[in-house]
Amino acid sequence: MTTTETQGRVPITDGARLHWTARGDTARKPAVILLHGGPGLPDYLGDIAPMIADLAPVYRYDQRGTGRSPWRGPHSLARHVDDLAELLDAWDVPRAVLIGHSYGTDLASRFCLGHPDRVAAMLLMCGPFTGDWRTGYRTERARRMSPARQERYQALGKLPHRTEDQEIELLTLAWFTDHADPGHGWHRAAGDARRRRPVNWSMNAELGAEAHRDPLDGHLADLRARLPARTELLAGADDPRPVAALASLAHRLTLPLTRIEDAGHEPWLERPDAVRTHLRRFVRDAVRA
Repeated sequence: MTTTETQGRVPITDGARLHWTARGDTARKPAVILLHGGPGLPDYLGDIAPMIADLAPVYRYDQRGTGRSPWRGPHSLARHVDDLAELLDAWDVPRAVLIGHSYGTDLASRFCLGHPDRVAAMLLMCGPFTGDWRTGYRTERARRMSPARQERYQALGKLPHRTEDQEIELLTLAWFTDHADPGHGWHRAAGDARRRRPVNWSMNAELGAEAHRDPLDGHLADLRARLPARTELLAGADDPRPVAALASLAHRLTLPLTRIEDAGHEPWLERPDAVRTHLRRFVRDAVRA
């Protein structure tokens, strides 16, 4: 598979500068855009790009205020949608295949609502979650933690300021239950807690509050009308976030949902071969359409 990789920064109209990385032949159309989750984390989808970069160019970027895209101003869902539109213009990508993960699925869906003509196909991985999914998520996450870890997680979360070590511990506790095997998940989460830094907690709070005020739930009828013909959902069967919520969404939007067995919230880490097979089939069909 191709290993050609380029990168750069795109100046955005409000003064932000967004760092991007592309893998593959960027002259080919359409391109695949990977949208990472969080919100507030830097891009972490570098393991996915090589799985499909021989089929289509693959772009990734650090959302404003994360990673190598510094930003100290306010955040809004509309601004993040506009960022993606400006990036597509800068990359000369009229229509894109969007692959979002976690919060990235919400971003992809809201972009599709505003710019359906620019979305050639869309794969939503481990999201978006609608309805009262948080109750089930909190219950399952607590079930996967020992009482001592639950207590420590709550104590760290209440601290007004955390040291570097405390931040890493908090993130490890927050993320290890995302994996199908919490034992192996602890080691993965500990590594990610060091790599996926720093977390932009302000961005997380701002976008989370806006999503609470204006949930995607209220736009599902419009979204269904605007979805490209090739849209699918992908989930880890052992994600602590209730897969039943994604099954309900798939039913409401009349979309296929694929469950990856023995995988959690980041299924490509635990079942890379299964995810690679699925992604390659999806992208191959999308670029041929």
